[in-house]
Amino acid sequence: MAGFVLAMANFIVVLDLTIANVSVPHIAGGLAVSVSSGTWVITSYAVAEAICVPLTGWLAGRFGALRVFLFSISGFALFSALCGLSGSLGMLVLFRLGQGFCGGPLMPLSQTLLLRIFPKEMHSRAMAMWAMTVVTAPIAGPIIGGWISDNWSWEWIFLINVPLAIPIVLGVAALLRGAETPTRKLPIDTIGLLLLVTWVGAFQMMLDLGREEDWFSSTKIVILACTGAIFFAAFVIWELTEKHPIVDLKVLRHKGFSAATLSLMIGFGTYFASVVVIPQWLQTSMGYTATEAGFVMAFGGVLAVAASPLVPALMQKFDPRLLVFVGILWIGFCSWMRTYWSTDSTFWIVSMPQLLQGLGVSLFFVPLTTISLAAVNIEETATASGIANFGRTLAGALATALVTTYWNDSGRMDTAEMVGTLNGAEQLSNTLQQQGFSAEQAAATIAQIVQQQGLAVGTTHLFGVAAIVLVVAAMTIWIAPRPPKDMKPQAGH
Repeated sequence: MAGFVLAMANFIVVLDLTIANVSVPHIAGGLAVSVSSGTWVITSYAVAEAICVPLTGWLAGRFGALRVFLFSISGFALFSALCGLSGSLGMLVLFRLGQGFCGGPLMPLSQTLLLRIFPKEMHSRAMAMWAMTVVTAPIAGPIIGGWISDNWSWEWIFLINVPLAIPIVLGVAALLRGAETPTRKLPIDTIGLLLLVTWVGAFQMMLDLGREEDWFSSTKIVILACTGAIFFAAFVIWELTEKHPIVDLKVLRHKGFSAATLSLMIGFGTYFASVVVIPQWLQTSMGYTATEAGFVMAFGGVLAVAASPLVPALMQKFDPRLLVFVGILWIGFCSWMRTYWSTDSTFWIVSMPQLLQGLGVSLFFVPLTTISLAAVNIEETATASGIANFGRTLAGALATALVTTYWNDSGRMDTAEMVGTLNGAEQLSNTLQQQGFSAEQAAATIAQIVQQQGLAVGTTHLFGVAAIVLVVAAMTIWIAPRPPKDMKPQAGH
């Protein structure tokens, strides 16, 4: 029962990463902001989570894993309620930051407490139950988020966390009373933490504001870029020389871990960005409801759930690097399939790459985790897992900002090119006017058609670039040495 409660805590955190994706147009409309500004709701949560994950080990050692877990899940519920009560984008982003800070420790701490309460011979079964929440939440998230946005209002995608979190808090407090971990006074790398928050925050703000501020023609963007670069350099130097670093970068000396983390960041960032773009395109250009877009996105988890139990057996027969290589290439192939999308694409044409992509995702994550953790010393495992989590989450947030900017710019450029080569516009305008449209209404209708076509072409261009990036991510895994054959498959990041 305690294992189920812990797994559910992880479920609602992973759910919150995907539940907002299909609701961005609804949130943007409700708060009277652009859809591209609405993506701040996603990136702010991801960045806060990325910053907090490396702190989890220190917090658990200083205050106890159970105490930190209860504080985090309670804070997650509180900030979820505040997100649902937000009346402006600024308030929502602020409370999403709080939600991310509280949600960040829940994934690693749920693993820690599971391994603490289950006997060693049941660890693999406990981790399997935990892992199922990671693969089922991305299926449920888009469907639940879409249905709530269409039938209730976007606020409920956050408010729904409160009744889910309360039983988890009560269950953990009652069932895990004797499972607290030992604590000790630990020094905290305050300067490292400040440097981390500053460079990540500056870099993310630069990416989020860049398109609206016309990038480096804006003094604000130049200042943010310089701040991010300077503080990043200072962060790296400080962490490499600090006795108790907040992020122990020395673990990157292991070639296998560095290669696996690089592959994870490029692959996951590109994959996660597509998860953000597709539901926006379906709703803003293809006339899909949030629920319908949610069903399209949910297909991505179906084969991942079906194939994941087979991966450990495949890892015993094949080089894990080969599985990762094939998995990322397969995701790249699915991205290439999307270059054939158009405004005439049916539901199944749009859904098919999502469905097939699940096979690649299952071959990607578990072997990659094994390769990265096999490359480090046993005492460095927790640190390595924290850095990989940090890199994965940060890559998703940064890629989202970059991809949405490229997508919007590409759509505008393709629309402008179409306007210059438009055929039969005058004839179509006359036909519309004969059907009762005014000249202005006919012109607006034609402009809307051209804009939809331009965004569709821009979308196919984006996925063409994504396919190339994923091929690069697949190649990087071969930098890593082959892990030992007796290495057991690890739980996912």
